Amino acid sequence: MHSLPSAPPLQFTFHTDWILYADDHIVVVNKPSGLLSVPGRGPDKQECLASHLENLYPDIKIVHRLDMDTSGLMVLARSAEVHKHLSRQFQDRQTKKTYHAICSGKPSLQSGHINLPMRCDWEKRPLQMIDFKQGKGAQTFWQILTQANDRFLVELTPITGRSHQLRLHMKSLGHPILGDNLYADPTSLNQANRLMLHAKTLTFTHPINQQEMHFDCPSLFII
Repeated sequence: MHSLPSAPPLQFTFHTDWILYADDHIVVVNKPSGLLSVPGRGPDKQECLASHLENLYPDIKIVHRLDMDTSGLMVLARSAEVHKHLSRQFQDRQTKKTYHAICSGKPSLQSGHINLPMRCDWEKRPLQMIDFKQGKGAQTFWQILTQANDRFLVELTPITGRSHQLRLHMKSLGHPILGDNLYADPTSLNQANRLMLHAKTLTFTHPINQQEMHFDCPSLFII
C-alpha cells in the first residue's frame, strides 16, 4: 500500500495583521511579497493568500491578483454577488490604485506617461512584451518621489491592468524595478533581495452600502 505524498511545508506563517479591514462582505489585506495570490500548478504551489484566509473566511473569493513577489493591498469578496460587483469595478476601471517601487538609475524627467501596448511573449511565458501590432493598450503614469545616486522611489498609477504592466513599463523606460527576476538586468536584480514593488493605495465602492472605500498601506521602502 502506497502512502500519499505529504504536502510541502508552509513557507509563510499567517499573521492577523495581514488583514486591514473585514466585514460580512469584503476583506482587505496586505499581501506579503513571495506569497501567491491563488494556487499555482503543482503540489509545491498550493500555498497562497487564499489558502491562508480560508481558515478564517471559508467563503473567501479572489477578485484580483498581485504577482507573487509584489506586496500590498488586495480586496477579496465573501459572496458570489460581491465578487461579481467588485470584478466589474476592476474590469470597468472604476477602481483606483497606486504602487510604490524602487527603480534603478536617474531619469531625466520627474514624471511621465507610459503608453506602450503589451502582450504575452508566448515563447518565454510568463514574460510579457511590448507589441505595437498585436498588443493590448497599456498605460501607466509615474512620478519620482525620492531620487538617490543610482536609484529612485517612484509612485506608479496604472490606468490599465495588464499582467506585469508596471514591471515591463519601467524596464522599457530603461529603469527596471530592483529585484525583478523577470525583467531587470543582473545589476538591478541583485540590488534588492525582493521585487521592490508594493501596492500602496486602493480605492473602490463597497458593493453593498455603496460607500467609497479608500486604503493606504505604506511600503516602508527606504533608499
